[in-house]
Amino acid sequence: WAPPVYLPCRVQEEFLELLELLVSRARTYVSSLAAMEEFHLSLSQCVVLRYHWIDPFVRSLKERLASFDRFFCVADQVKVYTNQNKTRTFIGLEVSAGHFQLLELVSEVDRVLEEFDLPTFYKDPSFHISLAWCVGDLSGRLEGQCLQELQDIVDGFEDSALLLRIQWEQIHCKSGNKYFSFPLR
Repeated sequence: WAPPVYLPCRVQEEFLELLELLVSRARTYVSSLAAMEEFHLSLSQCVVLRYHWIDPFVRSLKERLASFDRFFCVADQVKVYTNQNKTRTFIGLEVSAGHFQLLELVSEVDRVLEEFDLPTFYKDPSFHISLAWCVGDLSGRLEGQCLQELQDIVDGFEDSALLLRIQWEQIHCKSGNKYFSFPLR
């Protein structure tokens, strides 16, 4: 479910241990949860780029993102999300630090999307990294007690403060089977 423009997450072994603990606990509430295999932070909605738009879209994106420096985020707040049409539920780690830089990136990505008459990102985004998902709207089962237990696991996990501090070094763009990478300065 990677959107066309996103920040890829490289994870450490300890992150996968934390993920396993979280998914295992959450499955006591929703047995159908599946752990994500790749991790990213979205900078756009899922949109379809027409084939002849890909090169100009990528060029425009490259120009707009060229001046951005690398930066850190902290993603340490467990939150439950559903997609717009409520066909999927996700457990994610919401960004608690680095929000301003992400809003600046989204602003530039939105300008490129507008050039191609495509929908821009959400008005008040909750930047997050999805950890697990399931089919349907099962947010009611995961919020409340489950959410608190998951947050307690994150808060108590050894080295979670370092583990959940993520340095963003590049932005990716994906369209069909084509991948593009834009390094941050």
